[in-house]
Amino acid sequence: MRRSLVLVLVLLTSLLGAPAAIAAPGHQISYKTIPGAGGTSLKAFVVEPTGQGDGPFPLLVMPSSWAVPDIEYVGAAAKLAKQSGYVVVSYTSRGFWDSGGEIDIAGPDTVGDVSKVIDWAIANAKADGTKVGAAGISYGAGQSLLAAANDRRVKAVAALSTWTDLARSLYPNNTVNKQAVEVLLAAGKATGRPGPVLQEAEDAYRDGRFWEVVPISAGRSAASKIAQINANGTAVMIGNAWNDGIFAPGQVADFYAKLTGPKRLMLSPGDHATAELFGAAGLPNEIWESAGRWFDRYVKGTANGIDAEQPVQLKPNNGGTWRKFGAWPAGSADTMQLDGRRIHAGWGTVADSGTILLSGALQGFLNIPTGVALPFIDRNLAGVWGGPDYPRGATIAGTPKLKLTVTPSAETTTLFAYLYEVGPLGLGALITHKPVKVTGAGRTQTLDVELEPTVWNVDSGNRLALVIDTVDPRYLTESARGSTVTFGPSSLTVPKA
Repeated sequence: MRRSLVLVLVLLTSLLGAPAAIAAPGHQISYKTIPGAGGTSLKAFVVEPTGQGDGPFPLLVMPSSWAVPDIEYVGAAAKLAKQSGYVVVSYTSRGFWDSGGEIDIAGPDTVGDVSKVIDWAIANAKADGTKVGAAGISYGAGQSLLAAANDRRVKAVAALSTWTDLARSLYPNNTVNKQAVEVLLAAGKATGRPGPVLQEAEDAYRDGRFWEVVPISAGRSAASKIAQINANGTAVMIGNAWNDGIFAPGQVADFYAKLTGPKRLMLSPGDHATAELFGAAGLPNEIWESAGRWFDRYVKGTANGIDAEQPVQLKPNNGGTWRKFGAWPAGSADTMQLDGRRIHAGWGTVADSGTILLSGALQGFLNIPTGVALPFIDRNLAGVWGGPDYPRGATIAGTPKLKLTVTPSAETTTLFAYLYEVGPLGLGALITHKPVKVTGAGRTQTLDVELEPTVWNVDSGNRLALVIDTVDPRYLTESARGSTVTFGPSSLTVPKA
């Protein structure tokens, strides 16, 4: 009987063939050259799903960050291809490393490259042209937003550590973010080929004519293309860090408020690109996990519930769990009245905003904020005002706002405002700050200055303090030594959750 059964099985196998093994979902990676705008060669890692049918597959396009090659997102791309069935193209931005062309600071050709990569993936990688998303960190994030304004095929964007207003980022309140500009210039020259726009911008910066660079900002800033993004109905997720030393959070928060389509904002401790750094390599990461769910909902059309969650998600800058809001928080506020005084300009104090890519990273990874011992601040060189005590603690949530009455004795003076949480020993932890340039010798004027937004938990028994001085090593200071600044009655409004 057994022999008969075996013979029957052998006969059936010979007639029908052996049962094929069921392929497990996976991915494959290939290195390609893709023609970008004008035929410029773009080098790319193309990550495709395997064992998940014949396609077409939803597509994610990921332009690389400034000075970073195409391997940047391969870890995240492999996970997205294997687990969710995306074709992902991670490519080196034009002008950097082994891609062709020149760096044009997210100019028309660089933004056009995103559309050309979409075209190529549809024709060569079984990508579905009706299900397209774009994502990136820093330079790649800005390109993704700009491409979404220009190309209706981009249904969703995840822009991480992004800029939305280039001028506000690098020239806040007419003050050059010197450390950020120097880092970007050095990295661009070390890893790429600066084009005419970047070369002219550097020349203007070196000659003290940075204001001449500002006109290039509008065409390279998503804030100027908000109408197109809204008209396209693009679903936009933004993830940035509170202490981003290159693209501070205020410009992002304002851009988010103007979006009318599906949107999500996640702000957390850290510096530029640190909050999502490990997620790009495929490691567990809250920001990238949200981005994956965002694309599943708005590119693939999966009903996963992310659209029903509170869209504004803010993790306090000095630690704690995520706080979730339906919109940018607008709670109560405390107002500090600032009495008049005079300081001498042009000399530095122990108060400053820290070092980009370091201070914020320490804050995000180790919860070590930029600090200062308030008793050691020279009151001849800086104004120091004590704020309210909080016996039960408090949560600052939103944008602190200054209304300053000032009279500078020099034609040009740079002011730097710092808000601190101060403990019983007089040690202060920097909560937020902002520069502002003042012009007009001898002219009394009223300034409305918004500090960078924050969410910060003040410990029980601690208080706030405001410091204003005239020199900060992060910025290009224009204060003249020997001049003075006289403050009239002023105020600071601090929002609370």
